[in-house]
Amino acid sequence: MSEPHHLTRADARRIAVRAQLLTTPRPTGLLDVVRHLMVLQAEPTSAVAPSADLVLWSRLGPSYDVGALRDAIDEQVVIEHQGFIRSAEDMALFRAEMAQWPGTGELTDWQVSRAEWVAANDGCRRDLLERLRSDGPLPTSELPDSCEVPWQSSGWNNDRNVRMLLQLMVARGEVATAGRQGREQLWDLAERIYPDDPVPDVDEARRIIDQRRLAALGIARAKAASSPGEQHGVGEAGEPAVVEGVRGSWRVEPSLLDVPYAGRAALLSPFDRLVQDRKRLTEIFEFDYLLEMYKPAAKRRWGYYALPILYGDRLVGKLDAAADRAEGALVVHAVHEDEPFDDEVAEAVRAEIASLADWLDLEVV
Repeated sequence: MSEPHHLTRADARRIAVRAQLLTTPRPTGLLDVVRHLMVLQAEPTSAVAPSADLVLWSRLGPSYDVGALRDAIDEQVVIEHQGFIRSAEDMALFRAEMAQWPGTGELTDWQVSRAEWVAANDGCRRDLLERLRSDGPLPTSELPDSCEVPWQSSGWNNDRNVRMLLQLMVARGEVATAGRQGREQLWDLAERIYPDDPVPDVDEARRIIDQRRLAALGIARAKAASSPGEQHGVGEAGEPAVVEGVRGSWRVEPSLLDVPYAGRAALLSPFDRLVQDRKRLTEIFEFDYLLEMYKPAAKRRWGYYALPILYGDRLVGKLDAAADRAEGALVVHAVHEDEPFDDEVAEAVRAEIASLADWLDLEVV
């Protein structure tokens, strides 16, 4: 085993920021950014703009055209899969897992219960496949609910039989999203959506995913707490590292070591990959942050949809702003400074807020 790289927190932060394409010069190609980042969360909340658009604007700047992402989805150059946007060529890696649904080895109780629910509603599953085969792509509202056993949940998805069955059919590799019709997702047979690329065996697919994930993150734990959808752990990808002042070991992307660093200011989506792993965020960036849109207004510290503010290799504050499109305004409620901004930081942050407003075609208020 090779000796671990010894990094300071500043080293680790710069590796992470560089890996996320948040340095200068900016990248220029939308598809290149999606391929490198590997994933954009398709979170539709539009307090400022949908998260995927904010992530791309943070990298590409005002030249980013939201229509280009919509076109790429409609043309299936990129694919919305289980709430995340990925490049179409990456889907072969995830089809390896789909082929083994509901899993291998000893299954968990929830894996067993989902498999049993799909089996109990096999007639409806076949009805959906037949309808899509003949008339697809179709929105959920036009698909028949012939489930014999309803989906039971104490929350949002209770009795949403077709929606839940479609999601499990996505996990099985049978159906896929085919763009949108207004706000509704369109569904079609997966064989008509995914490229006909060779599917690696599952171990090879996981190895490649770990390598790609580390290239996008720069530095990460080998194992991390499980999260819905995209994970934070990278297995044995990259090379071992230790970070001064942080307990435990890390994996680092070696191509990002000892590379000149040119930071800049950036406003980030709350779902940006740089800040999604809250444990890494605390350990390396020493940044206190929580998305507060699910909290009562009286209990919020930073705002409904506060955007983390990056300057250089530090996360320095939060922007509490909202897009009021009816009034043509980007309303800035507050700029929360974790430590008082000096003149250089303040000017750079003001410039990014102005750039965000220009991109949204709004006036800063």
